Amino acid sequence: MVLCVQRGKEGCSHLRHEGIKMAVSEKANGGLAPRAGGLPPEEIIFGRSVAMISIRKKVQKVLATDVPILIQGENGTGKGLLAQYIHSRSALCSGAFVKVNCAAIPGALLESELFGYEKGSFTDAHTSKPGYVEMAHRGTLFLDEIADLDLSLQAKVLQFLQDGHFSRIGDKQERQAETRVICATNRDLRTEIEAGRFRRDLFYRINVISINLPSLRERREDVALLAEYFLGQLNARFERDTPDFF
Repeated sequence: MVLCVQRGKEGCSHLRHEGIKMAVSEKANGGLAPRAGGLPPEEIIFGRSVAMISIRKKVQKVLATDVPILIQGENGTGKGLLAQYIHSRSALCSGAFVKVNCAAIPGALLESELFGYEKGSFTDAHTSKPGYVEMAHRGTLFLDEIADLDLSLQAKVLQFLQDGHFSRIGDKQERQAETRVICATNRDLRTEIEAGRFRRDLFYRINVISINLPSLRERREDVALLAEYFLGQLNARFERDTPDFF
């Protein structure tokens, strides 16, 4: 189970939940990118290749909106990084950025993690707990690996996207959350739809804005730039002075 919450424009607090471990720390922006604690500079995020320049222009156009975004691409193309960048430059940047790895949480558990639950709603529910959706109120909910959602849970996510309303497990009270939803996947969702593994209506709800990230082999112009950046990061981390590759 993976949960990452980031709040605020400056001095962001970061909350990571991996298994049963939880840690809270305060970080400054470090000068890499305004309002985006820990994000690389825009030149590193987008590079200089033609493919990424067009994506950068598209992203700039949607920053002022709060419509759902679907980011598609192979593993390692930077889908999560782009989602965090969009949040950090949006009108919702003062709210939380809540990342949920749908592939890392068992389907039976994911509903309670997403929507929360009330005390006594099931055997181990000793206290009430808000879900990730509530935590992302007036912020951004990032559903990574959305294709791994069970069909039954896809229906509930669809309902939330339609009107912003949801209920905790074991609670009759209907709640509302105002949040931007960004989804990501490394699969072809149209193929998943044809195979009966993904709802067509949910696809149309999350695919209002579609961004397809190219692999590094499709943007070779950026290899030298990225290599130099990561070398600099490693030199700083390990206090080395390794010369540039190029």
